[in-house]
Amino acid sequence: MKKKNMLSLMLAGCLALSLTACGGQSESGAGDADSSAPSGDGTITLGMIGPLTGSVAVYGTHIENGVKLAIEEINAAGGVTLSDGAHQLAVETKDDQGDATECVNAMNALISDGIQLVVGSATSGCTSAITSIANSEGVVMITPSGTADSLTTAMDYVFRTCFRDSFQGELAAQYALDEGYTKVGVVYCSADTYSAGLRDAFIAACADRGLDVVAEESVATMTEVDYTNQFNKMVAAGAELVFTPFYYDVMGPYLVPQARSAGFTGVLLGGDGVDSTETTIPDGADLSVYNDVYFVNHYSTELATSDVSKNFIESYEAKYGETPNNFDALAYDAVYVYKAAMEACGASDAASVQAALADTSAAYDSTCGTFSFDETGTPIKNGVLMGYSYKDGDSAVSKITVKALSLS
Repeated sequence: MKKKNMLSLMLAGCLALSLTACGGQSESGAGDADSSAPSGDGTITLGMIGPLTGSVAVYGTHIENGVKLAIEEINAAGGVTLSDGAHQLAVETKDDQGDATECVNAMNALISDGIQLVVGSATSGCTSAITSIANSEGVVMITPSGTADSLTTAMDYVFRTCFRDSFQGELAAQYALDEGYTKVGVVYCSADTYSAGLRDAFIAACADRGLDVVAEESVATMTEVDYTNQFNKMVAAGAELVFTPFYYDVMGPYLVPQARSAGFTGVLLGGDGVDSTETTIPDGADLSVYNDVYFVNHYSTELATSDVSKNFIESYEAKYGETPNNFDALAYDAVYVYKAAMEACGASDAASVQAALADTSAAYDSTCGTFSFDETGTPIKNGVLMGYSYKDGDSAVSKITVKALSLS
């Protein structure tokens, strides 16, 4: 557990956590208070950091949507009940532009405003830039989608509602094994925390499962626009499946069409960053090339069975007029996790909330199913395989859910 000495002091009177989504909506704005501790009017303000502009702005926009929806629901249902009574929630949002330096600036700005509880950031690279700040300043962070293993460690202030890269890489290798692929390849970005971490996890998992990695190629930056040489080598090596841990803004316009142009007809399998590829497909592109493109993900509306998840989908669609994705769901979960932790210990200061979150016996009923944190603050949960489908006559590529994923 994290902070065992603190845990014994703070959790003596805490109840077991149970996260329950509430119905109803009301308007809530940023900046309604200047601290995660209750303000003069009783409001508790959370911080949110994410890329609202820049190349991966889709991630930040959806995270903000999930955060705001959860806050509206919680406020409409009476707020967060602490030892001194009920409190409304608000959010102060900062745009990190998908840039590590901007993310540090955003975190420092929130801390200057007295914020002690933060949701963010979106990418592993940005999140890794602020974990040391969170720990040194005693500010709790819950990242919805930062998957790098190193982001959360025992006895610190950083948690997440997503699974980690090592687990994601294992799920990808397990899928390849289950489908009978024996020759796999990897194309990744060596300079990116997310991409390189997933590469490492996948390679290790393939070795454990007896899968032959016949070719491995890398690029130096996430801004690379030409992947032809890499896939020429995949074809020459006879790869049947290529693991491609990139973000959606690489997959849609560049990697997928160039892989097909190079003659690779097999499966392209990515991590959760591939979600939203459909938003970056160039106009006039041959949509058939996006068949057999899959990715490991955290959440699918099609596999939603719990009341929490069903209520979330209904509320999200009513508010935003579209189907939620995993970033919406994981950010929404983060806010409800904060609510549960605050109510368990009856306080909203960072030390108390951190101690409550460090209780690995606590269970959270989230949009992605019931989970508990492990000793590093990472959820113990399963995944889902999603992908893209196009049939002659369709006007667009469809995002599909293939199946639930678990390790065997």
